[in-house]
Amino acid sequence: MALNRNHVAMFALVAVSCFVVGCSARADENERGADLYRLCAACHGESAAGYEAVGAPAIAGLPQWYLEAQLKQFRDGTRGTHFDDIMGMRMRPMARMLMRDGDVEAVSAHVAAMPVARPAPSLTGGDADNGKAIYTATCVACHGADGVGNQGMLGAAPLNHSSDWYLFRQVENFRAGVRGARAGDQGGALMRPMVLQLADEQAIKDVVAYIMTLAN
Repeated sequence: MALNRNHVAMFALVAVSCFVVGCSARADENERGADLYRLCAACHGESAAGYEAVGAPAIAGLPQWYLEAQLKQFRDGTRGTHFDDIMGMRMRPMARMLMRDGDVEAVSAHVAAMPVARPAPSLTGGDADNGKAIYTATCVACHGADGVGNQGMLGAAPLNHSSDWYLFRQVENFRAGVRGARAGDQGGALMRPMVLQLADEQAIKDVVAYIMTLAN
């Protein structure tokens, strides 16, 4: 049956209304994410480039899936409950303030859309050439040759824009069981035996020095 002008006008109005509502919902979500990030900016900075003095890593431009996963782990206690994880214990109450449905997704989308942070190296004494060999043997299968991470490999973290001091600290935490030993942390359980292959502090510095060369 042919459509008359009234039908065409009605369908056009519905289409425009749906588009406006959809755009309004996205705008509201973006605004909510920006508002929520104000809580985070006190430590991570306005541009989310991190602040070593308070143990806040660079997070700008990290993938949304990774940000969401970490916030949920902090919120449910999979991360940030070990007494030796000072940074994590500081982060956990912040994540628990994201109480409304959609809060985690909104703030994660906001941070993921920020220009990627490229923190300058602060660690010294690492040998990137030796670190490349360690990374290739130990890390590349999950985190990728370019360090971009892999959501499908139990959420293997992106590494190529991380703060070197933060990477060093997290490897030490995994080695000591401060992170990755809690029930339900499947990614952490996979990570722990990998980092235990790093012989000593020098090996950690070497692999971190190599990871810092992956930034693009």
